[in-house]
Amino acid sequence: MQGLVLVNKPSGITSFGAVSHIKRAAKEKRVGHTGTLDPMATGVLPVLLGRATALSSLLLDADKSYTATVRLGVKTDTDDITGTVLEENSVFVTADQLSEAVRSFTGKIKQRPPYYSALKKDGVRLYSLARNGERPDIPEREIEVYSAEITKPLGANNEFSVNFHVSKGTYIRSLARDIGEYLGCGACLSALCRTYTGGFSLSECVPLEALTEDSISQYLFSEERAVSYLREAAVTEKQAFRFSNGGQLDFDRLKIKDINDGELFRVKYGGLFLGIGRADIPKNQLAVKCVINYPGDGI
Repeated sequence: MQGLVLVNKPSGITSFGAVSHIKRAAKEKRVGHTGTLDPMATGVLPVLLGRATALSSLLLDADKSYTATVRLGVKTDTDDITGTVLEENSVFVTADQLSEAVRSFTGKIKQRPPYYSALKKDGVRLYSLARNGERPDIPEREIEVYSAEITKPLGANNEFSVNFHVSKGTYIRSLARDIGEYLGCGACLSALCRTYTGGFSLSECVPLEALTEDSISQYLFSEERAVSYLREAAVTEKQAFRFSNGGQLDFDRLKIKDINDGELFRVKYGGLFLGIGRADIPKNQLAVKCVINYPGDGI
């Protein structure tokens, strides 16, 4: 089985667990998600099957949108409500102070990832170090928060909700933690839903439990949809076979204009999506990045 499935990941399961469920339903060993969600988090999880897994890296770089619920006055070791409580404080925050705090974390900012994350320090996952009580220095990284809009004001349990639109590599748990530090009372993430990533919205996603051996084919999209934002490079039959066998294509023979070095293209032969090509301007060629389908597969 090959293609794209858009899953609304439930809370309480890892992204790997969701992939394992789909492997069983699809009876396909090659299955991969395109951006990890914490077990607590829900929402959009694009999953690629079969040869389409070669496209996974192209979706990891996409910007993302989330609806987050933040609890003020509580600090945890994981920066979310599932962790061990380190500190509890009284909360005396006005609506204007909260708005100012959230607004201060928009634009290009430096962020320190959580200790409990899959990032590596000297080849070891940070969460493994954290479980052993280690707290290594974690370099800050530049990320961008394109927008942050409070959707529910501070209320019961000292919680408020905010919609974030962020660049790749942004940890919403870290944003929650840092907003709490800015306000002086501490904070942690208490709920999170990814509402958008890579051109896919929550309304397009199917609940994980709906994907069964009998039903999964009904929810399978063409893998080309995962890279529909890329420009198309139409090729002839001869060029299609050359590309699929790993051969570069001369730009002089392709009807493409205004090409940027390193630009990626959807290579198509008729209605068949062959794979991804990468522009090599010095050589005036379209090189093969990955092959997904072969001439004759679907025509």
